[in-house]
Amino acid sequence: MIWALLLSLAVALVAVAVAAGLWRRQQRLLRWTAAGMGETDAPLLPGAAGEIGQRVERALRAGAAAQAEQVRRLETFLTAIDASPNGILLLDAQDHLQWINQTAAAHFGLDVLRDRDQRVTNLVRSPAFVEHLQSGRFDGFDEGVSFPSPRGDTMLSVVVRPYGDSMKLVLSQDITARERSDRMRRDFVANVSHEIRSPLTVLAGFIETLSDLPLTGAERQRVLVLMRQQTDRMRNLVTDLLALAQIEGAPRPLSDHWTDVGELMSQIEISARASDKDRHHFELQVGGPAQLGGTESELFSAFWNLVSNALRYTPAGGSVTAQWAVRPDGTGEFRVTDTGAGIEREHIPRLTERFYRVDSSRSRETGGTGLGLAIVKHVVQRHDGELLIDSVPGKGSVFRIVLPAFRVRLRAPATPRTRSEPVI
Repeated sequence: MIWALLLSLAVALVAVAVAAGLWRRQQRLLRWTAAGMGETDAPLLPGAAGEIGQRVERALRAGAAAQAEQVRRLETFLTAIDASPNGILLLDAQDHLQWINQTAAAHFGLDVLRDRDQRVTNLVRSPAFVEHLQSGRFDGFDEGVSFPSPRGDTMLSVVVRPYGDSMKLVLSQDITARERSDRMRRDFVANVSHEIRSPLTVLAGFIETLSDLPLTGAERQRVLVLMRQQTDRMRNLVTDLLALAQIEGAPRPLSDHWTDVGELMSQIEISARASDKDRHHFELQVGGPAQLGGTESELFSAFWNLVSNALRYTPAGGSVTAQWAVRPDGTGEFRVTDTGAGIEREHIPRLTERFYRVDSSRSRETGGTGLGLAIVKHVVQRHDGELLIDSVPGKGSVFRIVLPAFRVRLRAPATPRTRSEPVI
């Protein structure tokens, strides 16, 4: 009897021990699962519990891998749109800012972290933007609105698109360069129209005079001379416009196409003689033999425009000096110095703008088109050079074209020449 009792007690103790062991292993499995698997494998359990543990481990690890991949893709996507050149804002149904990329933050002057969950109309107070956002007109034909950025230094184009459940996607783009280009194009068309209309009006008046009034031979000749001047003015304008268009549309000049500086200077001297008619003391100085890498016709156009302007705007009897020299650093310099009226400092930055004139009436009287220095600027830029202007009112001006050393090549030395004589 006692032995039977002891045997039953032993069996019970063994059962309790086994159950306790299973319970401890199951608790380890539950703790491992609750901890998100951690970095260790699932605890080993015997039988069905062990199989369940392994399946749970595989399922959890697969889910974690899928979640990690989704997070990686989301981070990649956000990194990509954060680097977008266009601004992107995500708004909820109440127009609270949910997300913003760096470009939009720069456009609107916002802080990526601090301004999150703020109502966007409290942050961007442009009336045009607020009205557009609240209008709800966001169909595919909506072109958005344009307005200055809060900083005032750029012009923004903003488009709003609905998405999801009453949410909004706001796209912003910096259109400052496009606006500037459009304004320049409008100004250019207006200036060309004005420049052509003026001589056409004069010609129409002369034609009416010739048709309606009896004129003497001398009077008729005078009218014809004036008509020829207006015709020349229009022809010069068209010539400069075509030259400017050709320069802007041509391929970049090669630096291995060499032009002799001496020949260029000879052409300039011949042109100066033909156009000036002994009105000025003209001096041409060529510091030594050299060659220039670039387009010969463009280089001549740039050099000649500087000389022509100096001869045109320097009073009769004044001096105009053109000089070419290779500087010690290997760069080349073409310099034109005159004793004209000079130019006020505030005008100098705008001299190379198309149709910009310091004195419009005087420019037209001398036959200027207002495009010469614009041509010079484009030629110099295309040849990697620099146009420098110095002027003192009442004393004269100095215009310099400096070309880089890789576009200048020395030839065999020859005796430098100086031409100092009135141009005839």
